[in-house]
Amino acid sequence: MTIAVYPGSFDPVTLGHVDVIKRASRVFEEVRVCVMKNPKKHYLFSEKERLAFLTESTKQYSNVMVDAYQGLLTEYVRAKNARVVIKGLRSSGDFEYEKQMDFFNKRLAPEVETLYMAADNAYSVLSSSAIRELMTFGGSLDGLVPEVVLDAAAKRMGGKA
Repeated sequence: MTIAVYPGSFDPVTLGHVDVIKRASRVFEEVRVCVMKNPKKHYLFSEKERLAFLTESTKQYSNVMVDAYQGLLTEYVRAKNARVVIKGLRSSGDFEYEKQMDFFNKRLAPEVETLYMAADNAYSVLSSSAIRELMTFGGSLDGLVPEVVLDAAAKRMGGKA
């Protein structure tokens, strides 16, 4: 069985993330979407909320599992017997950053391959940080995030998302 891991902070999950998950679910027998915990980051949504958003947003894909982990990605990948790490790319800047991460991952786990998936054009400029900024200033999130995130953002922002 070929297992792939799609890691990220998903704060919050966007429709671009969901698109990568959907496409990966067609290629791999199992896709483990992993909310990675970085103690140096400050998150808008709790880990529990992010897990719930991802679970709800991917429930139609029977081969997708949602999980959380704090530590090295390579440790998680090995623990799940995965062989592939999926990285979504929006731009050449994303590639440069992810290539650097791949260098270190390869040193720690040379048996694990990284698969880069280009973002669909509809989501090529969409990022969680842009969503958080829109939320801060009351901008509309319609068509950018799954419904479950839209609802949570509306509650958090006093009824408008």
